Amino acid sequence: MPVAAPADNVQNAGEPTGPDAWFNSLPIITRAWFGITLVLTLVGNFGILSPYYYLWNWDKMVGKFEVWRVLTSFCYAGGFDFNTLIAMYTLVTFSKNYETGGPFNTGAGGGTADYAFAMLFGAAAILGTYPLLLSYLPPLFCRNMIYFVLYIWSRRHPTSQANIWGIPMKAIYLPFAYLALTIFMGNPYFDQLHGMVIGHLFYFLAEVVPQVYGKDLLRTPLFLIDYFGVGNYIPAAPTNNQGRNNPWANPPPAANNNEARRGGGYNWGGGGRALGRD
Repeated sequence: MPVAAPADNVQNAGEPTGPDAWFNSLPIITRAWFGITLVLTLVGNFGILSPYYYLWNWDKMVGKFEVWRVLTSFCYAGGFDFNTLIAMYTLVTFSKNYETGGPFNTGAGGGTADYAFAMLFGAAAILGTYPLLLSYLPPLFCRNMIYFVLYIWSRRHPTSQANIWGIPMKAIYLPFAYLALTIFMGNPYFDQLHGMVIGHLFYFLAEVVPQVYGKDLLRTPLFLIDYFGVGNYIPAAPTNNQGRNNPWANPPPAANNNEARRGGGYNWGGGGRALGRD
C-alpha cells in the first residue's frame, strides 16, 4: 500500500512535538477513532485479546449482548504489517484534514457535529450493506471507514493538491489512485471499494441533492449539535481540577450561530482560509 498525503501537509516549527502533544493536538473525533484503533490493534497483535472478539457478529450481538462489536469492528486495523501501518497513517491524516478542513455542512455549520454525523452515516451504511457482500468482505470495517473518509475528503476539497509516492495529483483522484495501486500490488481491495461507494452515496445526498433538487435529505441530529456545538469543536479551557492535556474534555454547549447554514463558505475548520463550496 503506497503512502499518500496532502501536498501541503508539512510540519511547521510551531506544531506540537512529542507523541503526547501530537496526540492531544488532534481534533476530538480523529483523536478518539485513532486512539481506540491504536489500542485495539496493539492489544490484538500482542495476544492480550483475540481479534475474534472485535469481529462484527450479529448473532453474538443479539444472543449474547456483545454490543461492543459495533465499535470494535471499525477500530481494528489488522495484523502487524506494512499495510496496517499505512492504514493507520491514512486514518489519522485524512480524518484530521476532513474534520478540521470544513466537513460537508449538513446542519451544524460544517463543523465537528457534521463530521460525527458523517461517521454515523458511514458506519450505518457499511453495516447495512455488509449482508449483501458477505462473500467479498471480512467482518472488520476499519479500512472501509478509512476510505469512506478519504473519499468524502477528496470530494469536499477536489482541487486540493495531494501526492502519492511523490507523484502530485488533485485530491479528487487520490482515492482512485489508492485503489488502482492496491489492485496492481495484488492486495485485497474490496473493502476500499466498498468504503468509496458509501462515501459517494454520502457525497451525493449531502452535496448534490441539495444543490440540484433543493432538498436536504441529510440533517445532523440535534443531539450531536447540542454536544459538539455549531462549527468546529473547541475544548473548554482546563480548570484547576482538570489536567492540562486532558484529551477528553467536555465540549461546550451548542453555539447560537445564525451563520450555521448550508453553503456558507465560512472558515469553520483550522486551515486559516475560508472554505466555500468546492
